[in-house]
Amino acid sequence: MSDRHVLVTGGAGYIGSLLCGELLRQGWQVTVLDELLFGGDSLVAFLPHPDFRFIKADVWEARAVRNAVKDRPAPEAIVHLAGIVGFPACQAVGRQAAWRYNVEATQRVYAQAAELGVGRFLFASSYSNYGVSEDGEPVTEDSPLNPQSLYAETKIAAERYLLGQKDNACAPLLFRFATLYGISPRTRFDLIVNQFVLDAWTKRELLIYQRGYRRSFVHVRDVIRGLLLGLDAPEAKIRGQVFNLGAADGNYSKDDVVQMILKRLPETQVRYKDLTFGGDMRDIAVSFAKIERELGFQAELTLDDGVREVLHALQSGLIRDPQDGRYRNAQFIVQ
Repeated sequence: MSDRHVLVTGGAGYIGSLLCGELLRQGWQVTVLDELLFGGDSLVAFLPHPDFRFIKADVWEARAVRNAVKDRPAPEAIVHLAGIVGFPACQAVGRQAAWRYNVEATQRVYAQAAELGVGRFLFASSYSNYGVSEDGEPVTEDSPLNPQSLYAETKIAAERYLLGQKDNACAPLLFRFATLYGISPRTRFDLIVNQFVLDAWTKRELLIYQRGYRRSFVHVRDVIRGLLLGLDAPEAKIRGQVFNLGAADGNYSKDDVVQMILKRLPETQVRYKDLTFGGDMRDIAVSFAKIERELGFQAELTLDDGVREVLHALQSGLIRDPQDGRYRNAQFIVQ
């Protein structure tokens, strides 16, 4: 067995399942802690691997992490991906549940990590925390936080807790992810790019809210590259640090995304509608200069790569029932 051990919470999810495969490929011993709210098919291929272990558990439980590794050497790192992810999903479960799983669970997982002597703690946060760009310029890690959703409020609260632990032995590292796209063992179709491609393919129609609003996008495989850099970087570079994680050329308006899809599915009809209810009203571009400078990160995949990849998965039948609930954290997204 490998002598490098990492525990991944939420390892059966969109990011986690892809991360586990890459960690195993690179020789890590991997323990996954997941409650399997969306099933565990994404992990089945890893079960025979001698360096892989799966534990079904709720990360909010006080001893979930300790129990998961009680007969194994403590991991050198924890990648904490578990939580209620996204604005619609948090709205659906309500404030109490969102706070429990996004804030309290983070505190409990980190506390157990510190007790076990884990060296570093990687946390999945979101560029949703910035909300809007007041001057129209790309936001940096030092920009003010202006949450526009319950999801962002929970992520900011968890960040504040972790940054308060920056001098502890277990070094916290925070990544604010851009909006993800692309295929993984547990693909999501409640993300803008993936959902747009699905709707254009199945309905030959796109209904777009908040026309012209900007978002920042990154392929899920590039997020994996960033996380791996966070695991291997010298501790002095990552301790108590926040990094925007995304593509330098990944800032697009919704109209830009639509045009990329129309290039491949030109028969798609596009309709626009005003958004008349409150919600995640982000209109923002993001700077990724810090992660490029400090960790040497460079995204390798483009939005067009993602559109082509998702369309191929649908056209070829690799994903046969994309409307199944397991491909969504929530049933509705603001397009």
